[in-house]
Order: sequence, then C-alpha cells, then structure tokens
Amino acid sequence: MTFRLKKSLLATAVTAAVMMPAINANAGGTITFGEDKYVSVGFGMRGSFTSVEDAAPNGSSRSQDFNLDNTRIFLSGSLNKYIKGMLNVQNDDVSGYKTFDANVQFAVTPDITIWAGRFLSPSDRANLAGPYYTLGGGYWSTIASRYGANGGIVGRDDGVAVVGTLLDQKFQYSFGAFEGKNIVGVPLVANASQSDHLMYSGRLQYDFWDAEPGYYGTGNYLGAKDILAVGLAGRYKGDGVTSAAKVGDYTSYSLDFLLEKKDIGPGAVSVEAAYYDYDNDGVVKAEEGKAYSGGAGYIFNDKVGWGQFQPFARYQKFKPKTDIDVRKYDLGVAYIIDGYNAQISSFYSNTKTDGASSIDAITVAMQFQF
Repeated sequence: MTFRLKKSLLATAVTAAVMMPAINANAGGTITFGEDKYVSVGFGMRGSFTSVEDAAPNGSSRSQDFNLDNTRIFLSGSLNKYIKGMLNVQNDDVSGYKTFDANVQFAVTPDITIWAGRFLSPSDRANLAGPYYTLGGGYWSTIASRYGANGGIVGRDDGVAVVGTLLDQKFQYSFGAFEGKNIVGVPLVANASQSDHLMYSGRLQYDFWDAEPGYYGTGNYLGAKDILAVGLAGRYKGDGVTSAAKVGDYTSYSLDFLLEKKDIGPGAVSVEAAYYDYDNDGVVKAEEGKAYSGGAGYIFNDKVGWGQFQPFARYQKFKPKTDIDVRKYDLGVAYIIDGYNAQISSFYSNTKTDGASSIDAITVAMQFQF
C-alpha cells in the first residue's frame, strides 16, 4: 500500500501571479502595500507510506516505509499591474533545498506576457499540470511524459518565454529559449566536441469548447468545465546529448488531447490521451523512442458526505530503442472534497518492464492545499 500526503499553503495572489486557471485557486496569506502591490507566502508538504509487493529485504514480503517526500515554501509578489513574480523552494531528503520556481512575468498586453527566470518551459499538458492538478490527484509518473519530471529542476528550466492567447483565450501559444538541463534525465558524459546551444521549446493549443486561461494548467477540471482541447508541443537542443564517443541533437514532440463533458448521466466524463516522440541521435537509446498515455474518469455530481466520488483509470507505455518496453496501469477512485484543495484517492498500480518482474502496488493518497 502507498499512502501519499500532499499538503500546501498557496495564496490566491500566487494564482494571479502565474495566471493559473480558476480551478487552481487557493486561499492563503497576503500582505498588500498599495494598489497592485502585495507579497504572499505559503508552504506545503508531501509524505508517503509505501508498501510494494516482494520489495522487502527478504525478497518475498511487502515493503513498509514512511517517507517525507518533500516540503515546499511558496512566495509571490506584485510590483504593479504589469510586473509580478514568484519564488518557490523545495526540500527533500535526497537533494536538500533547491529553488524550483524563480521568475518574473511582464504583462506586455492583457493577452501577452513575457516570463523570465526558472519555470516550466512550454511542454505537454501532463508536465504543465504536474502532480497536484492531474486525474486522481497527487499523481505523477515519468513513464510517458519523461522530460517533465526528469529534465531541469523539478521539470523546470532557466530561460525566457513569450506566453499569449488569441480568439477569446481559446487559442494559446508559448515559445521560449532555455538551458535544457539534464535533458534526457540521466547523467551525460562530457565530450569536447559538444557545442553550447540553447534548448528551444513551444506549445500550441486550441480549446474548441470552454477556454482554459492561464499558462500553468490542469489535467482535469473535475466537472467544472466542458473541455475539448488539442495541444502540440516540441523541444529541440543542438548537441544536447553526449556520451564519451558521440554527440547528438535532442528533439522531442508531443500531441495531447483532453475531453470533459458535464451532465452525462449523473455526472461528468473525462477522456485524455497523449503521444510522445523522443530522439537523441542514438546517444542514449534508453531515452529514445515513442511513448503513449491515456486516462478516463467520471465524477458524480451528488456529494456523499463531504465530497464527490471520481472513479478513474490510466495507462502509460514507453517503447525505447533498447526494446525494453515499460508499461503502467492504474485503476482507482478519488474522493473530491474541495477540488484540488482537498481530495483523497486510492488506486491499484501494475508496472511491467520487459525482462523484469512486474511491480504491484496499492496507493492511498491525500492532497490538501490551503
């Protein structure tokens, strides 16, 4: 059994600063200094109890482990209606303290903003939603969306990007240039033939039904919107991947789809899917290949006690050039108390890697934001 506790305190002003969708808004503490001037502070933590089949030292019993996965401090501020910023710090037992968001947003027009500093680069929906705003809540797997969790600092990168919307916010675009740190998620060997190029990334998305305003997004709207969206994202870094014998370019692109419809029977249905293609000129074949993901959920309108039930299922597959495929299946149910601010979920997972024994686990997760 896996028990994950996710708890964060994030001010409404943080949401305004990063222009996240309204569903992501949280209460918090804000100090104002005048018109359009404020500083907000919050904190969060994630903890887990894990029990995995045959993972005990004797190789035949279930493992039983408690962990404090990480703690976070959130800071944001506004200098005026044109300039806002955010600073988020994370600590965990493996890597200690690290700054994972540190950026300023310049509002050139109401529909065009320039981001500069460290933040999530333009990418797939799963990466932009992260573990806090995805189907099932508190869930983040790196099998399909590989750069999101492996690259950069907690999926972030240092750089600059233009973020904008058109057509009443139904068409979204973002383009930027970044360092492209840890681009394939594994340590790279220094090679004297490597040049120093930036990583370029971009995303285009169109919402056919309700618009999804904001840059940092969400993976599921929990029955709050009618969504039919298609997104296309890509990354490129020349000489971005190295080994002792070879230097290769890094290229990846993805296509993602989300459909959510309210009032389908006694609730709302959601269906999501994504396709990924990763290429690094054969330098790291274990990180080169194609990936697929899909998910479906159904949230009931009526509350039972404090919240609503949302059964869900997920599937992911990564097919690398090594022909060692990885597949993961999840089946569970979430109990939605207050959107992504308070929810509990439980699901069964099965992970299969070619040539290795499958891994069975049960997860009970809790997520809270204040």
